[in-house]
Amino acid sequence: MPRILTPRPRPDEPTDLPWRVLGLLNLFRLIVPMVLLLVFFFDAPRRSVGAHNPGLFIGICAAYFAFGLVSIQPIQRRWPSAEWLALFQLAADTTAILLFVQASGGASSGLGMLLILPAGATATIVSRRLALLATSVLTLALLFQTVVAGLTGLSQGSDFLIAGLTGASLFAITLLAIPLANRLRESEAMVRQRDIDLANLNELNEFIVQHLRESILVVDESDRVRLVNETAARLLTGGPVASGTPLGEVSPRLLYQLEAWRRQASDRRDSTGEVVSADGGTVIRPHFVPLSETGPGPVLVFLEDTSVVADRVQQSKLASLGRLSASIAHEIRNPVGAMSHAGQLLRESPALGSDDRHLTDIIEKNALRVSQIIESVLQLSRRETTRQERIALELWLSGFVQEFVATAQVAPSTFSLRNEASPIDVQFDPTHLHQVLWNLCDNVMRHAAAGAGEPVQLRTGRIASTGRPFLEISDRGAGIDPASAERIFEPFFTDKAGGTGLGLFISRELCQTNGAVLAYEARAGGGSIFRIIFADPQRWE
Repeated sequence: MPRILTPRPRPDEPTDLPWRVLGLLNLFRLIVPMVLLLVFFFDAPRRSVGAHNPGLFIGICAAYFAFGLVSIQPIQRRWPSAEWLALFQLAADTTAILLFVQASGGASSGLGMLLILPAGATATIVSRRLALLATSVLTLALLFQTVVAGLTGLSQGSDFLIAGLTGASLFAITLLAIPLANRLRESEAMVRQRDIDLANLNELNEFIVQHLRESILVVDESDRVRLVNETAARLLTGGPVASGTPLGEVSPRLLYQLEAWRRQASDRRDSTGEVVSADGGTVIRPHFVPLSETGPGPVLVFLEDTSVVADRVQQSKLASLGRLSASIAHEIRNPVGAMSHAGQLLRESPALGSDDRHLTDIIEKNALRVSQIIESVLQLSRRETTRQERIALELWLSGFVQEFVATAQVAPSTFSLRNEASPIDVQFDPTHLHQVLWNLCDNVMRHAAAGAGEPVQLRTGRIASTGRPFLEISDRGAGIDPASAERIFEPFFTDKAGGTGLGLFISRELCQTNGAVLAYEARAGGGSIFRIIFADPQRWE
């Protein structure tokens, strides 16, 4: 498992505080000589600074400013260590400021107070002992300069008092800066720890979301994907989905269902239909949860893999179906057997004409078909192994349509065959495929095709992204009520008088038994589409 948490910082781990202090101190180093030069030139009559030695004063200003420019590079590169760089720069600051004091006539000029900021800043970077040692050296250097100025006749009697007070101020600032620096370090360590905790929490949340077995995504009010985990992306596109991608590019069908859900003013249902996955092998049921109490707002979408849910409830369904089929199989087989036997006897009668013999053929075929249906129901309840065969779909469909047209006694123009990727071979149990397609076509003839004025289309092809073959049965009838569309595959559900509600349920179960998927969607312009997506040819055993 990859490491998703960043370790806590150690107490002795270096921070950015010393380098930020050095950067601010270097800014002071660049500003001071410019301000002193401005005072020197614009206060020419009184010459409060640089009056004793103007040439030295201007030269030191230029050198001090140049030193500030040169110091930028090591601060940015963070080389050498912060402590060594701070002590070296403090020595340079002390030398420059004492020369300013010397060129301005001694400690009475007040320029010695400029040492306070370098001393205090250095105390926040180096250790306590080094800070006190550096301040002692600064004070001694200031007193030495005052003594030198006195020997040369520059200083006054009050200069020694000013130098002493300045040294005391340096010690006071140092003693205040040391605990302040400790507090700053503790505060910075706490802030860094909070940042690490937040980063760890975000990484943990991301890890949990990405490794959830449930497929989830978050869509904002503009219908753009803001968050999607790996399982959801694999179901919808077969690959990764970038944040900000329009939902219509990821799954137009899911966008349509989201818009339909949002149009429900009140009593919103969390699911409005089904979506087929990118590889065509999984039927997904989306569940929508609003993340905003008012307005459109973002929506959390749970993508439920119906195959997983079906496996969880399959045992209870099959147990009920097994009890039902066991109780009625004997009662159905007896009249079907009697009907088949009577048809055979009738066929042997010499008084029958050719038309009557054709009717007896239909009786025998449908009696055999009923027996096969009973056997299929029993197989579903027992989950028996299917007898799959390699079927040439185009040729098989031609024979099926001829049989259905003859049995249902409809015009051959009622059906239209369209093959977009010929030839197509599928792996399926022929009796199961026959039963599934017969149920679907029979539903179309009874509920959709009457008066539609357009033939029922049987279209075969391959899904572009995966190459999985499919078979579509589409019509131009009234379609299925959206409120009932998500329940049409439930057992015993029907919205038509006289229906049993088992046809589509058995058809989907037979498809799942053969590794295929049966899905429904509304047809653009009116009507219905039932699509059988067969097993991946690359995974045939």
